[in-house]
Amino acid sequence: MLFSGGLDTSVIAFVASKYTKLEAFTVAFENSPALDLEYSKLMANLLKMNHKIKFFGEEEMHSAIQDVIKILKVFDPMDVRNSVAAYVGLKAAKENGIKGIMTGDGLDELLGGYSWLFKFNEQELKEYLSNMWQVMQFTSIPMAQSLGLVAKAPFLDPEFKSFAYGVDTKLMIRSERGKIWGKWIIRKAYEGLLPDEIVWRVKVPLEFGTGTTIFPKVFSEKISDNYFQEKAKKYQETDQVTIRDKEHLFYYEIFRSHFGIPSEVFKDAEGKQCPYCKSKGGNVKSKFCKVCGAYPI
Repeated sequence: MLFSGGLDTSVIAFVASKYTKLEAFTVAFENSPALDLEYSKLMANLLKMNHKIKFFGEEEMHSAIQDVIKILKVFDPMDVRNSVAAYVGLKAAKENGIKGIMTGDGLDELLGGYSWLFKFNEQELKEYLSNMWQVMQFTSIPMAQSLGLVAKAPFLDPEFKSFAYGVDTKLMIRSERGKIWGKWIIRKAYEGLLPDEIVWRVKVPLEFGTGTTIFPKVFSEKISDNYFQEKAKKYQETDQVTIRDKEHLFYYEIFRSHFGIPSEVFKDAEGKQCPYCKSKGGNVKSKFCKVCGAYPI
């Protein structure tokens, strides 16, 4: 399994380890503050998993970015950052002879795990989650398929999804220990079964867990201000694409070299058009562009 040592993957590992010996792969970008390392080691030791930590550097990063953008057809920096780490983990699993791999995808979407959901009242939360359930997609699945692997997400099993759809939102987001928590019902279910530091670990985005959050700094140092300004102006004028920063520019130029201009690539798609990259295909109720990452649209 791809293993972060967060609540979601730890719950899966706890259950699955009762039935089989697990191979766990944790990914970290070299020379970065990868928060997952401490927690994944703790759980791997507790469950006696065969734990492999995959560190990757800039050369492997560049190769993975190329592959991820080709597979996913996006240049959204957050999506690429998160997906690169998962892709590196999937490749490591394949190189170790693994054919099927589990992920923790889905629990945050199903049971309100994201901190930005905490601001909603009960009715707003119900509506937002209901919309999210209709459009949620997970990049690990097509990336695994591209490598000849079978990706399995236990939380996306129809039986579990059916259970989650019926959970009262009061049991999803709730205050305890002086903080507001998402996925509260799962935390309480595994309290006493998993270590407290796992059960009450604050949700962190994949990019923070794996250290890919420093990608913007890497590209900021490698791309000159003049080059960025010149290219950002060019793509605004010729492609009608708004480039937000140097990392965004790097990803867009890869996307453009493989697919072309977003307005042409997605001209036959249905759905909302993004005002910042002119791509189409976004869900009418969505407030972000799944291609360029613009928010709000």
